[in-house]
Amino acid sequence: MPRLQVADATSVVTGAAAGMGAEVARQLAARGARIVLVDRDADGLAAVAASLPGSGHTMHVVDLADDAAVPAVAAAIAGRGPVQTLITCAGSSMLGNIDQLTMAEMRWLMDVNLWGTVNLTQALLPALRQAPAAHVTHLVSIYGLAAPAGRIPYAMSKYAVRGFTEALRHELEGSTVTVGAVYPAGVKTGIILRGRYAAALDPAIADRAAAAQAAMYHTDPADAAARIVEATVNRRARTMIGREARLVDALARLFPVGYWRFMRGPLRQATDTTTPV
Repeated sequence: MPRLQVADATSVVTGAAAGMGAEVARQLAARGARIVLVDRDADGLAAVAASLPGSGHTMHVVDLADDAAVPAVAAAIAGRGPVQTLITCAGSSMLGNIDQLTMAEMRWLMDVNLWGTVNLTQALLPALRQAPAAHVTHLVSIYGLAAPAGRIPYAMSKYAVRGFTEALRHELEGSTVTVGAVYPAGVKTGIILRGRYAAALDPAIADRAAAAQAAMYHTDPADAAARIVEATVNRRARTMIGREARLVDALARLFPVGYWRFMRGPLRQATDTTTPV
């Protein structure tokens, strides 16, 4: 499979206003790609766009869970020519156990993490097919390999993104578009600190759990972004980022039912959403 030459080609990056998306955009721009920045944070997008080397970059402010808005954005992107890469970094988190969460809260996270990913991917497929070779990279998560307590909505959404990615890869087999999943673990983007928590959850308990989770993150966003860009350029189907991701992947394969007994201890504070502070 030929390696992609990203210079002067169009790369679409979602969640580009901060965190992993912003780092991925910067590294692709440094390789000469024309970046299409997508996010709902207009100010964040403008700041990232101003920091990119090169020229020809564009930005689109949109909520990817908005079914009515996404086709127009995809049409505007496609109007500028073929798309070589799509990297979906947009996402959020939700703390709370099944007794604390509402259906509306769980649906919100599924809309953000799953349907936003599906929405733009489907809408941009015609533009991706126009490129001589193209690749779609979806960011999944270590929690798309193993599902911890206290993270039901997040794990559901990431398992679903994983299923979508794998099924799409099989559907596009033999075409010019390849599809891959990236499973990061412990990247210091602050997503857990900026995420939401169940309204029924004591804010002090939520802050404690989020801080405990964030303390377990060790990978620098720039290093993770470099791995994501390399996975995309080389059109890899499956990429683990971080020692923990490789370990959890092995645990889930070796102990498909019992992996939680190995994870429970290290994640005890991060998944505790009931013990008073």
